[in-house]
Amino acid sequence: MTNTVPDNPVTQLSLQVNGREVALEVEPRITLLEVLRERLDLTGAKPACGQGECGACTVLLDGRPVNACHLLAVQVDGRPVVTIEGLRERPEFQALKEALVALDGGQCGYCTPGFVVAAYAVLRDHPAADEVALRWALVGHICRCNAYENIIAGIREAGRRIG
Repeated sequence: MTNTVPDNPVTQLSLQVNGREVALEVEPRITLLEVLRERLDLTGAKPACGQGECGACTVLLDGRPVNACHLLAVQVDGRPVVTIEGLRERPEFQALKEALVALDGGQCGYCTPGFVVAAYAVLRDHPAADEVALRWALVGHICRCNAYENIIAGIREAGRRIG
């Protein structure tokens, strides 16, 4: 008896991305990050470490920040995903964007979308979060430009504007 595996098995998947329903066929090994970037052209979440350790690929899943590189797309079937592109029209995003630009919290910008998505989640729930709470919320986010102080200052300023 021969055990055969199809060359390219696919799974039907239904995602709720940025408020819209998306039906896809994906291989079970494909990550959420790959689906977002390569299939849906949502390139705000960045590939960097591929191990869920840097935060560049952060998106909201069920309203909570997660690393999209560390999740298989099939694990999020039917669940709401929000990318940085989905935050554009929200007032909290505008406050974050303006404060980070004003305080130079973006430097090269590669890590910025991940920081912004995570910061959005914190400020949504706790606009008056202090520096310690913000630093804890951003554990695992790496900025190679070392702009941490400016990022924290920008997020705190955004919190003051929101709160």
